[in-house]
Amino acid sequence: MKKMKKIITLLLLLAIATATLAGCSSKADTTKDKADNATEEVAKDTQSTGTARTLEEIKSSGKIVIGVFSDKKPFGYVDENGVYQGYDVYFGNRLAEDLGVEVEYVAVDPASRVEYLVTAKVDIILANFTVTPERAEQVDFALPYMKVALGVVSPDNALITEPEQLNGKTLIVSKGTTAETYFTENYPDVKLLKFDQYSEAYGALLDGRGDAFSTDNTEVLAWALENEGFTVGIESLGNLDTIAPAVQKGNTELLNWINDEIVKLADEQFFHKNYAETLAPVYGDAADPESLVIEGGVIE
Repeated sequence: MKKMKKIITLLLLLAIATATLAGCSSKADTTKDKADNATEEVAKDTQSTGTARTLEEIKSSGKIVIGVFSDKKPFGYVDENGVYQGYDVYFGNRLAEDLGVEVEYVAVDPASRVEYLVTAKVDIILANFTVTPERAEQVDFALPYMKVALGVVSPDNALITEPEQLNGKTLIVSKGTTAETYFTENYPDVKLLKFDQYSEAYGALLDGRGDAFSTDNTEVLAWALENEGFTVGIESLGNLDTIAPAVQKGNTELLNWINDEIVKLADEQFFHKNYAETLAPVYGDAADPESLVIEGGVIE
């Protein structure tokens, strides 16, 4: 009987020891899992950001990489020969020329402009980039070179002349634009149909999938002039904003160089020349360059 009690006691002790070891192992595994997860998160964060190139690195490489639109005529687009053209591209060409390097243009969507700077896929964004406080928290804006507000284009047979007319209707916007933000915050009863590409948005308007399209007034005006049957019924909506180049947050050296360049170019009225060559052929008498162009980064 005593022998049996000893055996039972030994078995109980063995069970307790096994449970204790298992608990320690489980805690160790949990700790290891947490450490592994933390490492993965750090790795993800590292992959999601990139180090911006310095001015010297850009010069040494012989090339500057600039993000532009490929489908937003007449500001950034690819022509029938596969060559980038437009108001922003004209400026980008001059930046590269004065820096003494070649230029490589990279097509961006409205919603990817910040990401392409954060991940250092491009050195500069020149994609009709409106300056906003929210964006300024993520990227650094240089001096402005254009004034802009929102506009709304719609079919002539159902012209939208007031934003309230869009309540209960469908407004087409591009993701990541000031138009998306403005209507989301101010007109919650307007249904937004969102697209990544401007070409997709205009295609939806032409197909009748929306009642109107809103983006920068400079852009909808240019589009309406080339597309019969459509008119910009709302020419200016929201605040008067500015368009400016942007660089990765903290890339002060490149930012200062761009600012100096914009100031110097005022001596030759560069952006007025830019307007005459890229925008005037589209706008004709429908727009006044003085209402759009900014020289030397000074808003008058």
